[in-house]
Amino acid sequence: MTEGQGLSPGIAAAWGVKPQPAKGPKPGLTLERIVAAAVAVADAEGLDAVSMNRVAKELATGAMSLYRYVESKDELLALMVDAALGEVPPAPPLLGWRARLERWARATMEGLAQHPWAVNAPMAGPPLAPHAVAWFEDALAALDGTGLEPTEKPSVVLMLSGYVTNHVTVMHQVAQGFLAGDAPDAAMRGYADTLRRLADPERFPALHAVLAAGVFDRADPPDEEFAFGLERILDGIEALISSRSRS
Repeated sequence: MTEGQGLSPGIAAAWGVKPQPAKGPKPGLTLERIVAAAVAVADAEGLDAVSMNRVAKELATGAMSLYRYVESKDELLALMVDAALGEVPPAPPLLGWRARLERWARATMEGLAQHPWAVNAPMAGPPLAPHAVAWFEDALAALDGTGLEPTEKPSVVLMLSGYVTNHVTVMHQVAQGFLAGDAPDAAMRGYADTLRRLADPERFPALHAVLAAGVFDRADPPDEEFAFGLERILDGIEALISSRSRS
């Protein structure tokens, strides 16, 4: 297989295995400029605002000129997500697998939280763009020496990635809807008071036990929510690794 064979033009160019057009309708247009313009539109107005026409307008060119660099909107979206992920931050030396995965999950969450539209972009398959592959490699490498099977390691990464994506999605939706215009603690107290009025204690005894404990009377910081779930996932991975070492 020759370099770039089987890859779409934008992905190939992102890997540096296919030269970008040297000439075109808009001199000076590059894949990097196209992706950056698309990311700026998504950051400002959301993913639905991104179209080939809109990105071309931002670049003061025609939509057809973009197709010299990316073959479709789906490819552009994949490259936008890759740009949102950015470079993998360098890891301190001598970290154990658990600390490395925790660091990986937090860094991924923080990066996506800056571009929450990225979690809603359609996924055409497993990681293929350069940054996405680098993040995948970083998580896989964290599991070296754990005794996990090669078939298990990608599943661990997929599970962590799914948790991160879900957290970013939920926190963004809560901020845009439930918490819009209200202080988090006030919104949660209103929610708790509404449940106390609507939910019959005899029908919902477990819920009323939680309400009586004041669990919903304040909003837990998102970082605490993220940390709790992440620790439980890492506990499960640790149990699996321990079972491998015992056997």
